[in-house]
Amino acid sequence: MNPILLVGIISALAGAGVGFVTKHTLTQKNIREAEQKQKELVLKAKDEAFKIREEAKKEIDQKRRNLDEREKRIITKDENLDRRYDQIESEKNKIAEQQKIVAKIKTEIDNIKQEQKQELKKITKLDDQQAKDLLLAIIEREFKDEVIEKIKASKQAAKDEAKNIAKEIIATVIARMASDHTAETTVSNVALPSDEMKGRIIGREGRNIQAFEKATGVDVLIDDTPDTVTISSFDPMRRYIAKVSLEKLISDGRIQPARIEEIIEKTKKEVAVEVKEAGEAAAFEVGVAGLHPDLIKILGRLKFRTSYGQSVLKHSVEVAQLAGMLAYEIGADAALCKKAGLLHDLGKAVDHEVPGAHHHISMDILRKYGASETLINAVGAHHDDIEPKTVEAIVVRSADAISGSRPGARHESLESYIKRLTELENIANSFTGVEKSYAIQAGREVRIIVKPEDIDDLAALKLSQNIAKKIETDLQYPGTIKVNVIREVRATEFAK
Repeated sequence: MNPILLVGIISALAGAGVGFVTKHTLTQKNIREAEQKQKELVLKAKDEAFKIREEAKKEIDQKRRNLDEREKRIITKDENLDRRYDQIESEKNKIAEQQKIVAKIKTEIDNIKQEQKQELKKITKLDDQQAKDLLLAIIEREFKDEVIEKIKASKQAAKDEAKNIAKEIIATVIARMASDHTAETTVSNVALPSDEMKGRIIGREGRNIQAFEKATGVDVLIDDTPDTVTISSFDPMRRYIAKVSLEKLISDGRIQPARIEEIIEKTKKEVAVEVKEAGEAAAFEVGVAGLHPDLIKILGRLKFRTSYGQSVLKHSVEVAQLAGMLAYEIGADAALCKKAGLLHDLGKAVDHEVPGAHHHISMDILRKYGASETLINAVGAHHDDIEPKTVEAIVVRSADAISGSRPGARHESLESYIKRLTELENIANSFTGVEKSYAIQAGREVRIIVKPEDIDDLAALKLSQNIAKKIETDLQYPGTIKVNVIREVRATEFAK
């Protein structure tokens, strides 16, 4: 055989053997690894199964315990229900026995009533209706006074409730209303550039001052008061015209009878325009539109008319605003109340020219310009001799009373006024920690400045309450007084 071929065959057989051995070795290794993994998976599965079994066992045990507890509660409830049922049955038996007793007693009472009726008929010889009438008469006679007292008490309670409601409404309206206080007088002062002007105002032989007083209808008082001339008149319009005219003459420098008359006539025309503007402003302020131009002019004249020192035009505006708010609170016609409140004192503008009471004159003026009877009654009924026919008339009367009687609306005695304000400040000053106090707003407010080192914020609040209580106890005053405690801290330093 060819040796080369033999060598090739032997090499092939050797390679095949080596490959078989190698393959057999790898196969055995893979099998062992697979078996190892299988064992691991089996162990892991057993662990998982054990855990699941344990958890299931715990859950079952918990549910079993819950069921046991629920069963115990149910058993307890059943026992309680049984006991309650027994109690109810016992109560029912008792009630049934009591009902029998009550029925028996009721029957006995009915029998007694019948016997009494029969006996009463025998004694009085009255039938049922006659006996009933007699019994009612006796009851009425015995309880008449008690019934009357109850009716009176009910009426009084209703009046008290209505009074409280009215107080609340009026207090609300007054709280929303803020007005000026009276400061009118019967004299006006005119400042002069120098005392030499007094001689020019008097004129030669008093001709200038006589011409001025004649044209204006006022008294011109020239005394030792330096650089001042006083104009006196009961009529505010005359006094105003004279004041403006004199100021113009002083400014112009030409003071002689002809010039005096010319300036006064010019001033009267200017004041007429001012009067109309005042009337328009008042109507606009309260929201009353559509008034006749002549009514506007008459209304504007009230600017120069006062009543107990109170400006009648301001009073009319205030009454209109109060009446509107009162009407709104009670559901009345607010527009009518405002209009009537604005025009209620219209007659005071001409009452020195036309005879009669001012409210009657106001009614006549409104009739002349075609006002409705409802408005006319509301205007005239603010005084007692005219009967109010509508709730709006009563509202206007109430608003007029509030405006005229509020604190500061009309003049008080100067001495009592000053005394009251002094007492108010003294009460505030009597408290520890108060540095100074001021009575302001015509005594409707006391402003108190405290020492910040002695009074903190909480003490300031308590101080205001204590002062208010002492004022209520020690002082007599109209309306309400606001106690305003102010605590202010200031830090000051100087840069050098």
